Amino acid sequence: MRMLDYSIWSGSIALEILLLYRAFQTRLRTYYPVFYLYIFFVLAQSFLRLTVYHYQPRLYAYTYWLTEFLGVAIGCAVVFEIYRVALASYPGTARMARRLLALVFVGALAKAIADATNDPRWWAEATTIDIERAMRTVQALAIAALVALFLVYSIPFGRNLKGILLGYGLFIGASVMWFTFAQSGGDRFRDFWSYLNPASYDLALCLWVVYLWSPQHQPDASTVVHMEEQYQHVATRTRRRLADARGYLGKVMDR
Repeated sequence: MRMLDYSIWSGSIALEILLLYRAFQTRLRTYYPVFYLYIFFVLAQSFLRLTVYHYQPRLYAYTYWLTEFLGVAIGCAVVFEIYRVALASYPGTARMARRLLALVFVGALAKAIADATNDPRWWAEATTIDIERAMRTVQALAIAALVALFLVYSIPFGRNLKGILLGYGLFIGASVMWFTFAQSGGDRFRDFWSYLNPASYDLALCLWVVYLWSPQHQPDASTVVHMEEQYQHVATRTRRRLADARGYLGKVMDR
């Protein structure tokens, strides 16, 4: 393992341990359980991969792609948790956002698996790469949409949630750039991104340690936010249209 690789890897381990230590010390883990589960998983995954690499090298490829797939799945759950916390004061909007996110994630997953079945490479590797590319892209779009929503309606972010968004958005953005550019570039460009991508995770960890050092809850809404009123109007119109459609369909069936 080259010195730079080792420095990035050991830096990640140290920051993850520090982040988890503060989570238990301040009880922040109870407010963001999925996020801290993700950090713990990445930490455990590092030691598991290293152990398998040294003692069972023939199983390393299976271990790598399995843990990579699980990491992507937990990362999707982190995005759902971000939406849950950010929109806790706006239940209608939160419910609609969760449903849309679930629909988009399922659609992206189905497309990634369909694309991977036509890939001549080892199926497990191809499937995981395609799924990760699709899921990371959806996560990036979901985070961007949430930030835009909060900016449009001037909704404040709490310090903890802001840190999670900044760090995770940075890491996801770097991952999307890796899948977009690095794999289609030359060897030099690929080597550059092979360092930049894990380094972006270290930078995200630094942001998380700073912003999550002590608890600061998400500010409660002091007034009725216009977007929640808009959601109620949209939901009411949708229910009316569905009722009209069912009535029209019933009349057609009776003829």
